[in-house]
Amino acid sequence: MAILPEQVKAQTYLRERGTEAPAAQIRERVAETFVAMDTLLDGVTEAQARHQPGGGEWSVQEILDHLVETHPRALEEMRALLENRHSPVSPIPAGLQSAAPLARRWDDLRGELRRLHGLVLEVLAAAPDRLTEARAPIIMVINVRDPDGTVKPIHWIEECDWKACAVIFRLHELDHLGQARKTLRSRAN
Repeated sequence: MAILPEQVKAQTYLRERGTEAPAAQIRERVAETFVAMDTLLDGVTEAQARHQPGGGEWSVQEILDHLVETHPRALEEMRALLENRHSPVSPIPAGLQSAAPLARRWDDLRGELRRLHGLVLEVLAAAPDRLTEARAPIIMVINVRDPDGTVKPIHWIEECDWKACAVIFRLHELDHLGQARKTLRSRAN
C-alpha cells in the first residue's frame, strides 16, 4: 500500500516534535494540552457532558471515558519503552472505551483524568533525554480528505520510540479536545 502524504506528514511530525526534540520541550507541550482540556471541562456540567450529539459522535462523557481507558495503557507503554522493553498492552485499540461509558459519574471521570495527567507528567519529568532501542506499535489514526471532499479516517501501525509516544499523548488529547469543543457547541445550538 502506498504511503499517503498525510502519513508522511504525521511521521515527520513524530520524528521532529518527538524523537528529535528535547524531553523538557515534549513535557511542556503535553502539559499545555492537558491544561487546555482541563480548562475546557471546568465549566461542563454532567448534563452537558452526557449530551449525545447524534450522527454516531461521542458525548463529552464518552470522550473522557475513552481517555481514561487509553491513558493508563499508553502510560504503561511509555514506561516500558523508557525501560527498553516491549509493553504487553501494545497496540492500544483506537476506539477503546469502558463497558459502560455513561454509567460513570462525571466528577469521577474528571478526577481520574486529572490523576492520569499528573502521572504522565511525572513520568515525563523523570525521563532521561535519551532514546532506548525499544519501539511500540502504535495505531495511528488521521483524517484524510478524499478528492470529492469527504473526510475519512485512515489507520496504520507506526513503530514509535518513547518520545514519539509522549507526543502522541498530546496529539491524542488535542484531537479529543477539538471533538469535545464541537460536541459542546452542538448542544448550544
